[in-house]
Amino acid sequence: MNLYLRVLIVIFRAIFGKPMTDVTTPLCVRLRVWPLDLDSNFHMNNGRYLTIMDLGRLNLILRTGLWHVVMQKKLAPVLASAQIRYRLPLKPFQPFDLETRVMCWDDKWIYMEQRFLYVNGPKQGAVAAIGLVKGSFYDPATKTTMPSADILAARTFTQSSPPFPDYLQDWIRAEESLRAVTA
Repeated sequence: MNLYLRVLIVIFRAIFGKPMTDVTTPLCVRLRVWPLDLDSNFHMNNGRYLTIMDLGRLNLILRTGLWHVVMQKKLAPVLASAQIRYRLPLKPFQPFDLETRVMCWDDKWIYMEQRFLYVNGPKQGAVAAIGLVKGSFYDPATKTTMPSADILAARTFTQSSPPFPDYLQDWIRAEESLRAVTA
């Protein structure tokens, strides 16, 4: 199934889904592995995971109402970094849940965790893959990213960031070291 059809399904479900009142609540999208998702080993291609993660973040932006802010201020959602760990294969036609949640944020970045979960069978609930992403919203008018607190406050999410888990802090440090290599 083409990703564009999945995008339309996510948009449709988000429009008629329950709006989020807490930005840190995990959101789930039920999907299925289609033949175009497969690699030569007949399981989901490693690059497809990252592409499908976009659907979870789109769902999050729509269900939180942040899409209205993005459109009103003409912002562009951007990612600065992503990491994924593969654990179990997703096979042809296998259903899975993509769970997306905002973990925490600082002045510039919003950190999210995305999990691919088995839906049924003896491994029901098992994590097939887990990804971490660091994103923000780019304002082309000012040529800067919008501060995280401002984007969240625009939709009345005024809570403070939850604490950064140790594994996320470790990833942030590693990512900063890698950024220095490319500077």
